[in-house]
Amino acid sequence: MLAVVASIPSPSRGVIPLGPLDLHAYGLMIALGVVAAVSVASHRLEARGGDPGLISAIAIWAVPGGLVGARLYHVATDWYRFEHGKWLDVFKVWQGGLGIWGGVAGGVLVGAWVARRRGASVPMLMDVVAPALPVAQAIGRWGNWFNQELFGKPTTLPWGLRIDPSHRPDGYERFSTFHPTFLYESLWCLFTAGVCIWVERRWPGRLKPGRLFAVYVAVYTFGRFWWERMRIDDATHVLGLRINEWVSAIVCLVAVAFVVTGRRTPVEAEPLRG
Repeated sequence: MLAVVASIPSPSRGVIPLGPLDLHAYGLMIALGVVAAVSVASHRLEARGGDPGLISAIAIWAVPGGLVGARLYHVATDWYRFEHGKWLDVFKVWQGGLGIWGGVAGGVLVGAWVARRRGASVPMLMDVVAPALPVAQAIGRWGNWFNQELFGKPTTLPWGLRIDPSHRPDGYERFSTFHPTFLYESLWCLFTAGVCIWVERRWPGRLKPGRLFAVYVAVYTFGRFWWERMRIDDATHVLGLRINEWVSAIVCLVAVAFVVTGRRTPVEAEPLRG
């Protein structure tokens, strides 16, 4: 009883009524995350002597590219959700279903294209946005809370998340509280942003351009692997693991290798002397 009383409640609806209009909380969280990321990245670029307005100019194109990439990844990996005449559901983004892997890939590719057209250094900008992206993810994850989705296994811990019966997966109807994996990942994303800033300040000039972005990818995917293992929602499995577990593990290893091979020697890191 104590665990239930102390549990985290879930919103009864994923929609916020605004007079005659309904504002979908999932989309609101994504929008707030974008605003936060643009603000953080703009300040970081300005601190490096760049034009902070460049971030907003890139975001105008990169954000839609990221959303399209995120949705395409979700549809490609969970295609069975859209069978039997449900293909129109592909466009119902407000109901959830955005794959972070496709989102980052789509956003980075489009953002890099815009940056190159404006004559900016793509690796430098990737390092600028490295701590900003996990901040956006930390905020965006709360959209899953409003939708009562992507939670973990049943738990009696005081911070267990209460889920309405209509949102519980088959076989879990008798359980009422579950691991709030959205909260775990949100906190991990903030931790990831902190690690990026710490690495940047701890070893200034010791990483080649673009490697700080790889630090973000490595830290985030390490945590994402474990959150994926906790989730009980339907997902595509390959050799006993969810496809997102495989992607997390592989991308993490590649990112770590990229960081290690991108370290400068102390001599390289020092400025040239006359």
